[in-house]
Amino acid sequence: MADRTLDTTGLNCPVPVLKLKKALEDVPSGGVLEVVATDPSSVNDFEAFCRGTGHTLLSKSEAGGVYRFLIRNSA
Repeated sequence: MADRTLDTTGLNCPVPVLKLKKALEDVPSGGVLEVVATDPSSVNDFEAFCRGTGHTLLSKSEAGGVYRFLIRNSA
């Protein structure tokens, strides 16, 4: 279950990852942010963001061109 949801549908790189970074500031340490995106490059972008920042990508899925990510805040 997510503590917060961020909708980045309709936005293209690099905006979704920038909004992700800002949204994580409002999620408590250990909390989970759900991100919804339509930009196919968000898959690689979010994976790289998590690797580079230490946040945990708990899951990713795609259905009908909509991508969903669950990211645990490790701050």
